[in-house]
Amino acid sequence: MIKKCEYPGCTKAGVCRAPKNRELKEYWCFCQEHAAEYNKNWNFYANMTPDEIEEDWERQTFGESTKRSNEDTKDYIKFLNDFISGRDTFDKMPPKKSLPSEIISAFKTLGLPITASWREIGAKYRTLAKKLHPDTATGSDSSGLEFAKISAAYQTLKRHFGKK
Repeated sequence: MIKKCEYPGCTKAGVCRAPKNRELKEYWCFCQEHAAEYNKNWNFYANMTPDEIEEDWERQTFGESTKRSNEDTKDYIKFLNDFISGRDTFDKMPPKKSLPSEIISAFKTLGLPITASWREIGAKYRTLAKKLHPDTATGSDSSGLEFAKISAAYQTLKRHFGKK
C-alpha cells in the first residue's frame, strides 16, 4: 500500500523511505522530491565526535571488538621476531600473484592505487557516492551512470576483500 508523503502540506505519494534516526528501524515516507531534500540534509553522524564516528565505523565494518587477545598478541610478536631474525626466509618467499584485471579496473574506477586498504576504499566510495548520487548530483546528466560504475566497482572490491 502506498502512503501519502509525510512532508507537511505535500499530497504526493510517499514512495521513498528516509530514515528517522541512526538505528535505521523507523522511516519517513516521502515523495521523491522531499526524500532527496531530506537525504541531502540528513547526517548519519550528526552530534558525534570524530572519535565516536571512527569507533562506530570500525564496529560496523569489523564487528564489536577489534582488540587482540593475549594469544593473538603472542602470535604477532612471534611473527615479528621470526621476521626480524629470519629475514632470508621471508626474502625467499615466492611473489604474490598479480591481481585480476577486474580488481585493478575497480581500483581505477574509484581513483585508488591497488595498495589501498579497505578503509580507504570505503572512504573514497562514500565521497564519490555523495557527489554522484542521482538524488544529490546537480547539473550532470551522466551522474546516474557514474554512480552505477562506482557502485559496481565497490561491490567488486567488497567481494575481493571478503566483505558481506
